[in-house]
Amino acid sequence: MENHFRRCVPARACQRVRALNAFLKDIYHDQEIIKAGKIPEQQVLGNKLYRPEMRGFNVPGDVYVHVAGIDIVKTDQDKFYVLEDNLRTPSGVSYMLENRKMMMRLFPELFARMPVAPVDHYTDVLLDDLRAVAPAGAPNPTVVVLTPGSYNSAYFEHAFLAQQMGVELVEGQDLLVTNDAVYMRTTRGPKRVDVIYRRVDDDFLDPQAFRADSIVGVPGLFAAYRAGKVTLANAIGTGVADDKSTYIYVPEMIRFYLGEEPIIANVPTYRLDRADDLKYVLDHLSELVVKEVQGSGGYGMLVGPASTTGQIADFRDRILHNPANYIAQPTLALSTCPTYCDAGIAPRHVDLRPYVLSGKTVTLVPGGLTRVALREGSLVVNSSQGGGTKDTWILEAGD
Repeated sequence: MENHFRRCVPARACQRVRALNAFLKDIYHDQEIIKAGKIPEQQVLGNKLYRPEMRGFNVPGDVYVHVAGIDIVKTDQDKFYVLEDNLRTPSGVSYMLENRKMMMRLFPELFARMPVAPVDHYTDVLLDDLRAVAPAGAPNPTVVVLTPGSYNSAYFEHAFLAQQMGVELVEGQDLLVTNDAVYMRTTRGPKRVDVIYRRVDDDFLDPQAFRADSIVGVPGLFAAYRAGKVTLANAIGTGVADDKSTYIYVPEMIRFYLGEEPIIANVPTYRLDRADDLKYVLDHLSELVVKEVQGSGGYGMLVGPASTTGQIADFRDRILHNPANYIAQPTLALSTCPTYCDAGIAPRHVDLRPYVLSGKTVTLVPGGLTRVALREGSLVVNSSQGGGTKDTWILEAGD
């Protein structure tokens, strides 16, 4: 499996992110893919995560997705599939790094014998990529990590990444905008900020441009961004590309923008705004996995084989109320990994989230976040649903 991963997953994930970046540039500029009839106009322009405010804006280096988490699954038949794309504020990389640190501390003899590729340079690569997309005229760019605050479920990761990169962790109240430039409040006075690795959703970034009730954003930030005075990573408006109904069109994006065939297939997916797909799904709910198109964290989904008759009936009503809000997929027989649990060592289902970084180049750290469904028989690996994580080893080439 190590060799198969080394050949397929890095190439697939990087190919996918290159196409998604091209798609985002296109839909906020010439919209050639829509004109060519490869994706419906309503799928893009009618998507609530599409940001018309970004039309015509040239982001630095044409990079919209600086950090992507591409979820990969392997079935019990040794076939790989891309399960979904995470392009807004993908989380979990701190667990990848901490898992490795803990494993090296507990089992140093294994790392002495095995040529395991390192992952601890992730934050160095991330920082270099963030600096590479700073606005012109910033010879030594100042980078910060913007967090919603300590009550956010991923706050540990925000603080961890800022510490590992050696940059400041800031909240909205720590920043101010003057003459379309962003400054950080310090004990020595305001300091210019060039790049913001933001972990705040679009809606809450700037109360002047988006939700007026946001208390975690920075007034005037969007104007500074549009003026080219600061870079936001990831860019505003990337959510339209990781919508689960947009996922269906990614193979066509790869062909359209890159002139290549997808290396690994999507999971076959039903769109419930199509009458035939809706009828089939409603007739087979007990066999399928149904997801909200803009859901995340394992919320808003039905795993048919693991659901009760009452849960299926309730979900049927939700689908009928708004079919376009859902997609459905076959229930894959995910591969398992030996896992220590209350019963001892037992098989548990897993998936893999490799992280793709875009800046000077598109790169993938040789590791990733292996997520584990700790409950016996469960297919839901999200930490918010009781899942766990494992260290992921990729052996150096030639061994």
